[in-house]
Amino acid sequence: MMGVNRLGEVMKGGRLLARSACRLLMPALALLAAPLHAQEPDTTVLTGGMLISGLSVPPLHDATIVVRGERIVEVGPAAEVAIPEGARIIDTSGQTMMPGLIDAHAHLFMVGYGSEAHWFEWLEGEGSHYSIEQIMELSGYQMLMSGVTGAIDLGGNAVESVSLRNRIDAGTVPGPRLQVSGPLVTRRAFGGFPDDASAVLSSPKEGVEIVNRLHRTGVDVIKLHAGLTRDDYFAIVEAAHANGMKVHAHLYDEPALRNAIDAGVDVFQHVGSAGMPTYSDEIVKEVAASYRPIVLTAAHRSWIYPDTVAFPERLQDPAAKALFPADIWEAIQHSFEEWPSEAYFSRIDRQIAFRSPQVKQWIASNAVMGVGTDSGTPMNFNHDGLIREMKVLVDEGMSPLEVIRDTTRVNAQIMGMRDIGTIEPGQYADIIVVPGDPVYAELNNLFSVQVVMKGGVIYKLDGAPTIPLPF
Repeated sequence: MMGVNRLGEVMKGGRLLARSACRLLMPALALLAAPLHAQEPDTTVLTGGMLISGLSVPPLHDATIVVRGERIVEVGPAAEVAIPEGARIIDTSGQTMMPGLIDAHAHLFMVGYGSEAHWFEWLEGEGSHYSIEQIMELSGYQMLMSGVTGAIDLGGNAVESVSLRNRIDAGTVPGPRLQVSGPLVTRRAFGGFPDDASAVLSSPKEGVEIVNRLHRTGVDVIKLHAGLTRDDYFAIVEAAHANGMKVHAHLYDEPALRNAIDAGVDVFQHVGSAGMPTYSDEIVKEVAASYRPIVLTAAHRSWIYPDTVAFPERLQDPAAKALFPADIWEAIQHSFEEWPSEAYFSRIDRQIAFRSPQVKQWIASNAVMGVGTDSGTPMNFNHDGLIREMKVLVDEGMSPLEVIRDTTRVNAQIMGMRDIGTIEPGQYADIIVVPGDPVYAELNNLFSVQVVMKGGVIYKLDGAPTIPLPF
C-alpha cells in the first residue's frame, strides 16, 4: 500500500507509457474538439416545453429559456420572452426542460464491471492498452450523455483526478463539472484496488500530512473512509478546513457517525446503506438540525441486485452498449457470468431487509439530502445509476419534484457551486430536456434524455450525442 511520501506518484512500467501516450494525444484531441464548440451559435433558445427550474416553485408551462454564451440570460413564459434575432431555436414542445443532474458520489475510474477487484486485474492485463485516465474520460462521457452535468468524484489517484477535472474545465474533453477527492483517506488497505486509490495513515499526524499533500496536488475535497479513530476525524477535518476543503465521510455505523458529527465533517456519505438497523432517533434529529447534508447511495446494492435478478436483461441494454468501446463492453458482459456470488453482494440479504426502513427514516427526518450513486461499482453504471437512485427516493416517499430539487440545487450547494443547479438568469446553462412530464412519469423518462447542454454547449440533441465516444 502506498505510504504518505508516495502519494500521487505515477505508476511505473507499461501503464506509464500508455498514460504518456494519452497525454501526448490530448492536444490533438483538443484541436479536433475545438471546431465543434466554435460552431455553436452565441445565442440558443429552448422554447415550448414545461420548465422545472430546480427552485421550490411549481413547474412553468410553455416556457422559454434564452442562453447567451455559457450563461442563461432570460427565463419566462414563451409569450413574454422575445427570441433574439439569429438565435438557434430548440423546440421543446411536449417535453420538460430542467437543470442538468448532479451526482454527489461518483467513481469515474470504474464502469459497472461485475467485480471491483477483477476490474482492475482486467485493466492491468487484457485491457492494458487503456489507462485509468482514459477510463475516467469514458465515465465522464457516459455521465454527460445521460444528463449528468456535475459530479463529485470520491476516490482515485489524485494526479489523474485533478488532470481530468482540469481538462473538462478547459473544454478539451467532454464530461460533467467535477469536484475530486483523490484517494480515500483510511487506516486499512483495500485489496484489489490500485495503491494510489487510497492513502493509509497510522496516526492523526499522518492524516494531516495526507490532507496537506492532497491540497497541494489540487483536489477539491477530502474523502474519509471507514475505520478511522475519533482523533483521526478531528485532526483531518481541522486540517482540511484550514485548507478551505470540505470533508466527505464514508459512514455506516452510529459510532462513526457520532465521531463525524462531533469533528465537523461536512457531508455524511453512505449513511443507511450497509445492511444495518436504523439509527437512533436522537442522532438522526441531530444530523437534520445541523443542516449538514447526507447522501444515502441507497440503490447501489440493495435495489440494483433484486432489480437485476428480476430483469437480468438490463445488463445487455443496447443503450448502454452504445456508450462503450466494443472490447470493454465484451469484458463487462463476461464479468456478469457469476455476479450473484460476487463478494460485493455477500451481505445482500441483510441489506435488502434494512433498505426501506433506513431510507424512510432519513426522508422523514427532513435532513438536507444530496443524491449520489456510488457509480461505477458492480452493475451500477455511470449512464443510469443516478436515475435509479432518484427513483428509489420516489418509491420510498419523496415527490419527484423534491428528488429533482435535491439532485440539482441541493447537490450544487454541496459542491459549493451556486451558479449551477437551477434554471434562472445568470446561471451556467447546464440544461437537459426529457420527453413528457417527469412528475407524472415518476422520473422514468429521465432514462431517455433528449438534449444535454452544459455551459451553453450542446452535447446531445434529439436523443443523439453530438460528439463521439472519446476513443
